[in-house]
Amino acid sequence: MAERLEGKVALITGGGSGIGDATAHLFASEGAKVVVADLKIDAAKNVADAVVSDGGDAVALAGDVAARADCEAMVAGTVEQYGRIDVLINSAGVTPRYAPAEWDWEQKWDWTIGINLKGSMMMSYFAVEQMKEQGSGSIVNMASVIGLVGYADGMSDGFHPYPHSKGGVVQMTRDMGVALAREGIRVNALCPGFTYTALTKTLTDDADLHQRIISLHPIGRLGEAVEIARAALFLASDDASFITGANLAVDGGYTAQ
Repeated sequence: MAERLEGKVALITGGGSGIGDATAHLFASEGAKVVVADLKIDAAKNVADAVVSDGGDAVALAGDVAARADCEAMVAGTVEQYGRIDVLINSAGVTPRYAPAEWDWEQKWDWTIGINLKGSMMMSYFAVEQMKEQGSGSIVNMASVIGLVGYADGMSDGFHPYPHSKGGVVQMTRDMGVALAREGIRVNALCPGFTYTALTKTLTDDADLHQRIISLHPIGRLGEAVEIARAALFLASDDASFITGANLAVDGGYTAQ
């Protein structure tokens, strides 16, 4: 059976941990040459080295998706290394729970929007320049169920930047998907439910809150990073050749209620 990403080159932001890490391993096992990009170069190198140890082809790049020059450099570095870019996974993301404690609400909002929404836009902008030259490409954005619905009661005061940023990713995906379809470029997004990663650790470390969040998912548990990676593989691959502008909920039934 042919590997689903055989001969493809995939650039994965936020590749040093969580969903990005799982995606790098899965994509490499399916034949992709993988560029693991992360703000933390040591984390990116650890993932790339592990992929290579498992028989895959991977390199690490450092970059901040909130910095325009870094976004351009990450795409250019991918092309320099492998000659093209077939898949972009915009997995880099933050939550204001991890913002510096001294920041006020506006600083946290700007930071979250700047990485989750603007960062995905800028990475896509530079990747699309290359994909247009090739005449093909697939972009998978990382949105969230909280980009489709509001937070559960008590989890937001209405000014929480995370749902604002992920809702923006949902609409950006639709707009890019429509606009780029005739260029041979597909743009889709995943909307994961709550998933066990470093991003949710502060929530799942609280036993009562952990159980409350589990109760929001009809399937009776939270997601695992590899489960989100498998959905990313589908959207990135030719199995999804007739899908663009879609926002796929991978959420254990969260948004079906």
